[in-house]
Amino acid sequence: MTYRYSVEDILQTIRKYLPFLTGITFSGGEATIQLPFITELFSAIKQDQDLKHLTCFIDSNGYLSQSGWQKVQPVLDGAMIDLKAWDSQIHKKLTGRDNYRVKQTIAYLAKINKLYEVRFLIIPEHTDLQHNATHLAQFLIDIDPNIKIRINAFHNHGVHGIAKTWKPATQDQVELFAMQLKNNGLHNITLPSVYL
Repeated sequence: MTYRYSVEDILQTIRKYLPFLTGITFSGGEATIQLPFITELFSAIKQDQDLKHLTCFIDSNGYLSQSGWQKVQPVLDGAMIDLKAWDSQIHKKLTGRDNYRVKQTIAYLAKINKLYEVRFLIIPEHTDLQHNATHLAQFLIDIDPNIKIRINAFHNHGVHGIAKTWKPATQDQVELFAMQLKNNGLHNITLPSVYL
């Protein structure tokens, strides 16, 4: 079932729960597909005396063009960007697209101080992150040595399709990748608090 909401509908919901909120994050699917709506809502929040203290974040795969980020930038507090693989062909195999624009997005958002964190998802036998920790670290250090990193562990609970057969990431695999990044100069790393 699909529901349609206006900006005013969302603002009413936000006001209802305002005592419990510190910010708003659009996530997905891919949130930036709804960029005009997000921009309008974030603008309304930033102009409202009772709501303007709320942070406005986007959780994204990083495929939005730079001109798209420029449209939302004035009302955006930060974005979390997923980088699924270092090698462009592996990224394309996982997502259907190469990772050139994702890397551009990470660099651009960091440059304008809107990058909250870069996220990595460890999928055993499918991602190449663990084998490219040196390249990943150098890429990110060149952008910002203090860049915030979040490592997530793939699990197949609730997953449909071919990925249902993929092995979940173990705590050891995630911690090994984190150690590789640390050994290559990255230190602002958050690990999962739960492994399924």
